[in-house]
Amino acid sequence: MSDFLKDIIKQTGNEYAGLASEGITGGDVDSFIDTGSYSFNALLSGSIYGGLPGNRITAIAGEAATGKTFFALGVVKYFLDKDKDAGVIYFESENAISKSMIESRGVDSSRLVVMPVATVQEFRTQSIKIIDKYLEQPEDKRKPMMFVLDSLGMLSTTKEMEDTAAGKETRDMTRSQIVKSAFRVLTLKLGQANVPMIMTNHTYDVIGSMFPQKEMGGGSGLKYAASSIIYLGKRKEKDGTEVVGNIIHCKNYKSRLTKENAQIDVKLTYKEGLDRYYGLLDMAEEAGIFKKVSTRFETPDGTKVFGKQINDNPEKYFTKEVLDKIDEHAQRKFTYGQDEE
Repeated sequence: MSDFLKDIIKQTGNEYAGLASEGITGGDVDSFIDTGSYSFNALLSGSIYGGLPGNRITAIAGEAATGKTFFALGVVKYFLDKDKDAGVIYFESENAISKSMIESRGVDSSRLVVMPVATVQEFRTQSIKIIDKYLEQPEDKRKPMMFVLDSLGMLSTTKEMEDTAAGKETRDMTRSQIVKSAFRVLTLKLGQANVPMIMTNHTYDVIGSMFPQKEMGGGSGLKYAASSIIYLGKRKEKDGTEVVGNIIHCKNYKSRLTKENAQIDVKLTYKEGLDRYYGLLDMAEEAGIFKKVSTRFETPDGTKVFGKQINDNPEKYFTKEVLDKIDEHAQRKFTYGQDEE
């Protein structure tokens, strides 16, 4: 039977078809992109050593001023810092990003292409052209690449642009279908090329809901296409009276890899981006690796220290052995099929 199935694959001429036992092109997640935050990695992939799926779409959604762009740039910074050959295509629809903003976040602007887009159709055409050009390269010559769309909610449609130019006030009722059509094609091509994508989007309050509820704009297209959808909330982080960043509350609204409705907090500073270790102390306490004794924590070697001491010098306390134990706990906490302690 195996030979017969292989013959069918050959007859169809589909270069991406294959036996499931040999791996599914664009379906299997073979690699993860480290986000720069151990906690956020765990929320997305179930491992503090994981991160963004290397061939999927990850959506970051929230109300206005929740730090979606800042958050995306934090991940971009770490992606570029980790691989000096990597590049990012940044599709921008809000006209809110500038060279000074990018560079003030520590992002290497020489390896980031900002591509303004106004409509869903324009984004679809340009993104697919880039992916097709990327796929033309021999696989061993392809350098790591990431897509960012900031944001889906601000993209118009060709019809809306034409109606506006003609002075019409009508709304394009086909927008959600156009969005869905765009992602049907793009999702497959991103999987084939092993290119991850971060997309930001707006949320709004659902009117008439019995309980307070948030919903993401743009129709159902992105909900089906995205591997993970993370809802963000934030509060200011201060050093005395000076605001130095934000504590971002992240809720896993949808995921194909980890438990939905799981939640973590990450720290995003204006100078350094995502804090590598923020949130690990809570996980270490949950796992019983660090034990709370009155106002201090007892570490595995019996030393008692304050939480601030650990957070101020994380590399001293979060050794490789401690990180591995936290990772085991993270897998139980965030991944389906794992028994929590």
